Amino acid sequence: MNISHSSIVEKAADATARATPVSVARRVRGLSDRAIAWVFIAPAITLLLAINIFPLLWAVYLSFTNYRANRPNAPVQGVGFSNYERVLTDPDIWQAMQTTAHFVFWTIVLQTVIGFALAYLIDRKFRGHAFWTTIILIPMMLSPAVVGNFWRFLYEPQIGLFAYAVSLLTGIPTSDIQMLGSVSLAPWAIIIVDTWMWTPYVMLICLAGLRSIPDYIYEAAEVDRASAWRQFWSITVPMALPFIMLAVLFRGIENFKMFDMVTLLTGGGPGSVTEVASITLKRTAFESWATGRASAFAIVLFVAVFGLANIYVKALNKVKQR
Repeated sequence: MNISHSSIVEKAADATARATPVSVARRVRGLSDRAIAWVFIAPAITLLLAINIFPLLWAVYLSFTNYRANRPNAPVQGVGFSNYERVLTDPDIWQAMQTTAHFVFWTIVLQTVIGFALAYLIDRKFRGHAFWTTIILIPMMLSPAVVGNFWRFLYEPQIGLFAYAVSLLTGIPTSDIQMLGSVSLAPWAIIIVDTWMWTPYVMLICLAGLRSIPDYIYEAAEVDRASAWRQFWSITVPMALPFIMLAVLFRGIENFKMFDMVTLLTGGGPGSVTEVASITLKRTAFESWATGRASAFAIVLFVAVFGLANIYVKALNKVKQR
């Protein structure tokens, strides 16, 4: 069976070689391995560039026009920087940016602290640590739609388990626990859900950092009679810091684009207290149909995230080089 299979492969290769024009065969034989590799990956790279670069360039073009998606046949006129001026002077947009910054800050703080603590505990390799690691990873494997609907049910003041748990601990009536309907509690309701879902992701990255620390460093510290607290702050934290910063970078970028969770839980309400930048962008583009202004807003968000990420990456590289 193996002989017949190999003979078939050899016949196919010979047929392909005979069908290849002599000029093409000579060119291929003259290419280096690097050049041949580029020949194979060039189509994929071209496709990826077309998918990512073209929409960006098209959005830049639209941001300087009065184009409206609901009037595709209307004449398109250039408006210069007026769309950017309106975006940067709109108080509603600045309010949405402040709301986004609030979400990003608290989700990153909670996810980093809890994620690193879980990673540190699991790295101790206690009995059953593999089982508990699997259990902890379940939330990040779920769809955001499933998580949003699941927590929306938990937050129900009459039948939700969250309200009953808070009432049991504090004595507050369940009817008064309006997590999604309260102006003061709705932002924290979203922060809790995002932290529950994505803390395992931060934990995995931190766990990789902890597992990368050589054992002989701890052995040398024990020889020098360093306490466990001293080892934690002098060895564990500094050597795991690049991984912690990497997790912060990934979650910061993703949380800045937070949309699906907020839409499923509150839709930006009550009022506009949970209206993040992505929801404002969606409403500008698909409710007001101000496509040009929405494109300008999208470019402003892109520049802000790209600039902050670039500064952060430089700081991360300095930490790695220590």
